[in-house]
Amino acid sequence: MTDKTDYTPPKVWKWETENGGEFAKTNRPIAGPTHDKILPVGKHPLQLYSLATPNGVKVNIMLEELLALGHEGAEYDAHLIRIGEGDQFGSGFVEINPNSKIPALMDHSTAEPTRVFESGSILLYLAEKFGEFLPTDHAQKTECLSWLFWQMGSAPYLGGGFGHFYVYAPVKIEYCIDRFTMEVKRQLDVLDRHLADNQYMCGDTYTIADMAIWPWYGALVQDIVYEASEFLDAASYKHVNRWADQIADRAAVKRGRMVNRTFGPLNEQLHERHDASDFENKTQDKLETAT
Repeated sequence: MTDKTDYTPPKVWKWETENGGEFAKTNRPIAGPTHDKILPVGKHPLQLYSLATPNGVKVNIMLEELLALGHEGAEYDAHLIRIGEGDQFGSGFVEINPNSKIPALMDHSTAEPTRVFESGSILLYLAEKFGEFLPTDHAQKTECLSWLFWQMGSAPYLGGGFGHFYVYAPVKIEYCIDRFTMEVKRQLDVLDRHLADNQYMCGDTYTIADMAIWPWYGALVQDIVYEASEFLDAASYKHVNRWADQIADRAAVKRGRMVNRTFGPLNEQLHERHDASDFENKTQDKLETAT
């Protein structure tokens, strides 16, 4: 690794395992498992293997919203995948997601268990399975999916680009921070202009597009991720902030943020979720007090 400004790429790149800063262990240039590990399976039809990163929170919110509507089939077990310890490279996880990224879902209610990976795909799968949070009108559905895929294409610039170089990179590189800051602010402006005329991402209807976008961009302006709201002048995006506050106030969103969370206040951490009562009885503050 080098922070020199006169770096010349070699003819053939070689992997230096110490590269990458705090999250160096979460990525590698090859696929496949590094070790054998069978994943646990709980009592519910839906088995979620995840961590409360923005991508993980999307699916947590969707499941909690479905349960709030009374869909008993949306009951789920949420198992913690510690990406900093390489759980995503275990053989059981790779069988569900060959890309070794959280979240990953197994649906045991189907004739043969169905694997679903990539957060956007899981949101769409659950929306179609339960008939919720995805418009049925052709034009509205198309709009919803356009914003869903906008998020999937845009967030890597926010997380892997801006978030990495602003927070996690072992050296601060002005060019990289400036490059990705410009793109993130452009994305925030896209959202702000759209939300000026829309209560939610798809007009007056709360959908999977909101669930996909909020954990990234809502959390960004609320200073939940990266602690960069001042740096980005996030307060100036008043329509994004209005929308972000509105989503954050939903009970299912509050619960969803807690699932598989391993950071922050102990009373907001529910490392594993197997029953609705776990939110009251098995948060980390309760467990640590009991021991």
